[in-house]
Amino acid sequence: MIIDCHLHVWPDHIADAMQAQRPAGMPLRFNGKLSGLLETMDEAGIDKGFALGVGIKASVVARTNEFIGGVPRDRLIPFGTVHPELSVEENLTILKDNGIVGVKLHPLFQSLSLADPRVEDILHGLAEAGMPVITHVGSGGDDDANERGAPHHLAALVRKVPELTLIACHFGGYHALDEAEQHVVASRVLLETSWPPTVGDLDKARLVELIRRHGADRVVYGSDWPMADPAAEIAAVRALGLTEEETEGILGGNIARILGIS
Repeated sequence: MIIDCHLHVWPDHIADAMQAQRPAGMPLRFNGKLSGLLETMDEAGIDKGFALGVGIKASVVARTNEFIGGVPRDRLIPFGTVHPELSVEENLTILKDNGIVGVKLHPLFQSLSLADPRVEDILHGLAEAGMPVITHVGSGGDDDANERGAPHHLAALVRKVPELTLIACHFGGYHALDEAEQHVVASRVLLETSWPPTVGDLDKARLVELIRRHGADRVVYGSDWPMADPAAEIAAVRALGLTEEETEGILGGNIARILGIS
């Protein structure tokens, strides 16, 4: 089974607007629409994936979660959005009302800091509700945005909310791999493999060492669709030279085991 833990998707009209916005300076390689996502999954041989919603401000959290909650559940697992300008109770109510099972945090796009005490409070609530969280970690924006998602902030957050199931995107530090290796690798988080435009740009030997130091059974595959091509990212993971057991675990077995995905 192949499970992609990092699939952004938007309503059609927003996806059309995103084509001109170039998130984090990167062009969209696919259209960002639900129909396009399902087509890409079929072509890449992806069985299931996390459909990620990101509410850039508090006023769109409800609408974003309503859309994400409506994705087809046979293929997609809805990971919705929260915002620190809403109370813990408001965030949880909106998630539960839409049948959301997990949450995506995005310090770059939400003006949300992993060091914000309000974020910590929300994560305590999510942990109590049994909802896993996947978060961007590292750079990709201006200096302020890069600081909001810095790996050392994630490491501090992990210590403060130890009961939370937390997935750290981009090996725990997009374009900040040295800091990720210092603060995030070998911690209790799950590491996710996306590195747009492709993880194939990274040094294979370094990645293999990083994965095994962290524990290959706690590394999960993600593409960052529509900024990256899932088929190419699956091929890049297979080309790392890991054992078959390690590779198949990363591509789907690990997250299926951890989250109980059948």
